[in-house]
Amino acid sequence: MSETGHSLLFVLRVVLVREFLAAFRKRQDLANPLVFFVLVVVLFPLGVSPEPDFLAKSSAGVVWVAALLAMMLSLERMFRSDFDDGGLEQLVLSPQPLYLIVQIKVFVHWCLTGLPLILLSPLLGTMMHLPAEHLPILCLTLLLGTPTLSLIGSIGAALTVSLRSGGVLISLIILPLTIPVLIFGTGTVLASVDGLAVGGYLAILGAILALTFTLAPLACAAALKMSVAS
Repeated sequence: MSETGHSLLFVLRVVLVREFLAAFRKRQDLANPLVFFVLVVVLFPLGVSPEPDFLAKSSAGVVWVAALLAMMLSLERMFRSDFDDGGLEQLVLSPQPLYLIVQIKVFVHWCLTGLPLILLSPLLGTMMHLPAEHLPILCLTLLLGTPTLSLIGSIGAALTVSLRSGGVLISLIILPLTIPVLIFGTGTVLASVDGLAVGGYLAILGAILALTFTLAPLACAAALKMSVAS
């Protein structure tokens, strides 16, 4: 491997380790989205209806909406610490491809936010009376959908990183873009419950993930350069 390749791998490895270490220094920030996710799902039957049939039909939508909102809570801090300490400017000026560094940061965000939500979803789905045979489908839709939410969210986080109160603006920017993921994620589970084929739904979720994985880091890198230059 060339010297440039070794240098790139070293930089990406350093960014990966640094992101995990920085995240675990603020454990409360890691716990907040998970607590919010659990509370939304747990309180839904108390505020609407505890009927098992109703909860079974609405479980997929409730879990997906709660997951979407929980992941949005952590988006604002994706680039915030780097912007505050000047590290973001160094990343932008680095000779290494910025979009690859963005992919590493998005991966860490998903590991710390999206993956725990997936692990909690079978328990919450059971609590919402979703039949056990459909729990793997729920987990699979979240496995395909939550990385997409992180990728789309990174664009909003990059556009608002220079703003002190960008949380609401991030929501306004990315919520319209996440609607297709929410629709097909929920629709997959409902189709499974109704005994319909879910292959088409999963293929669309996979296609959306592939598209965002390709384009979102490039858009996010461009947004970071504009935010740093402004």
